[in-house]
Amino acid sequence: MSPSEDAPLRTLVVEDEWPARNYLVELLQASRMAEVVGAVATTEQAREAIQAQSSGVGIECVFVDIQLLGQGGGSETGLDLIRSLVGSARVPMFVLATAFDQHALEAFELGVVDYLLKPFTEDRVAQTLHRLHERRPAQVLPGDGILQAPRIVARKKRSLVFLELHEIWAFETQDRLTSVHTAHGTFDLDLSLAAIEASFGRTFVRVHRQWLVNASHIKELERDGDETRLFVGPALGDDKKGVRVPVARERAAAVRNALLSNATGLRRG
Repeated sequence: MSPSEDAPLRTLVVEDEWPARNYLVELLQASRMAEVVGAVATTEQAREAIQAQSSGVGIECVFVDIQLLGQGGGSETGLDLIRSLVGSARVPMFVLATAFDQHALEAFELGVVDYLLKPFTEDRVAQTLHRLHERRPAQVLPGDGILQAPRIVARKKRSLVFLELHEIWAFETQDRLTSVHTAHGTFDLDLSLAAIEASFGRTFVRVHRQWLVNASHIKELERDGDETRLFVGPALGDDKKGVRVPVARERAAAVRNALLSNATGLRRG
């Protein structure tokens, strides 16, 4: 990776089909050239995400499908999204990620950086990311020159919720759906645990195949026979303000040792 590519591109994925969205997110994260800061299903959600992160570094590039037929997508397409933002301040770079090749001419006339045809491959995605890095404008750092901290974008019915990492207690996945638990409530997320772990592995600890937890919010480790659980939240003693998280048996010892390694007060035999 060249010096100009040291910092991953802050990327938004807009795709209404969950399997395609998750696969593209995983390819982008695995490349280490992109940091997926959001994955949404509709142009409306995409526009909200782009506008909400317009301050600071914000979203640098958007991978968007053309036909978005998912819930809430209406009749607006990925091309409509790009047209609506052309000429606006701080427009991100766009890549069309689609199964249809007949829109390529119009896409490039709108300034789209690349046209990525399904099925996606690791090499083709890497080629696109190199092209994006080459066109990346010089970054202007806000304020005192510190990059804006990344945020997680989640869904609350038809609204988008933007969360700072320190506000998040844990991520949970069930039946291919991911939830994020916070003091503000529990919200839906379109990223897999693998994608979250790849982006924020230093902050969140995998304690179970269905759970990632914010280590700084772990308040209690409870053992009952062969079972281990964590209480994750703002304070002890109130389950309404936190979550009980199971720890996989094969991870229990490693989780306990990791917690003790950054704490003092007990003898270790």
